[in-house]
Amino acid sequence: PLESREVLEARIEELKRRYPAGDVPRNPDWGGYRLVPEMYEFWQGRESRLHDRFTYTRTADGWAIQRLNP
Repeated sequence: PLESREVLEARIEELKRRYPAGDVPRNPDWGGYRLVPEMYEFWQGRESRLHDRFTYTRTADGWAIQRLNP
């Protein structure tokens, strides 16, 4: 866990000083995945149970947003 926001910001400043060009060397064992979603759903619960739900669907121009039933 992170102790505080201040600790995070101090670490970022230290890395900026350590790597001023912005190129931080990667661990040789580093790997990852790139996800390119076509659609995702956002859900925000509320105590009233009238939750906010939206789908975001990729279009040629960006994202189409649609509100769903709670």
